Amino acid sequence: MSIVVRDVREHELDSVLALNNAAGPAILPLDANRLRRFFRTAEYFRVAERDGGIAGFLVGFGPDAEHDSGNYAWFRERYPRFLYIDRIVVASRRRGGGLGRVFYADVQSHAELRYPHLACEVFLEQGNDPALLFHGSFGFREVGQRVMPAHDGQGHDVRAAMLMKELCSYAWVRETYGERLPDAPWISQPRIGGGTLPATGTNGH
Repeated sequence: MSIVVRDVREHELDSVLALNNAAGPAILPLDANRLRRFFRTAEYFRVAERDGGIAGFLVGFGPDAEHDSGNYAWFRERYPRFLYIDRIVVASRRRGGGLGRVFYADVQSHAELRYPHLACEVFLEQGNDPALLFHGSFGFREVGQRVMPAHDGQGHDVRAAMLMKELCSYAWVRETYGERLPDAPWISQPRIGGGTLPATGTNGH
């Protein structure tokens, strides 16, 4: 069966929450209120649907978002324009099937029209080399490291590699179209609260 990547729907948030919190230690847990805040404020919040079920999701924020992540703040202090990948989760039964690359290709197609960089982090835990290899093969490079405090006072501090990918197409898009992208359905992406992101290079702000 084919994979469809599409915008999340509000009634699917419970399923997304369960998927997130079953993902393991590489993904920070969420509660329902925080996930709903993501739904209202994330620029990019899409799911992959396969065989009638949600196989994964990816959440991304632009540089002007009201997002309280410390890792997001780290990038925001250093870079003026970027799309930040807060998290990508793939259901355990779907891992290894290329769904991560499908998501990254989709989020890049959104970001490269609007931003010069795509940002994310990878926890530098023992055994996490596959995640570093995945991002490195996709063009991400380490631009620094950050020690993340133990979540809610539990566990231990975690060091994260802060990764950035330069989006080579952005300069051409900006030079050719300036602040206004063509009005085409595939360019306009739903965003905050299920509304529509205008076809603009300024993140709609």
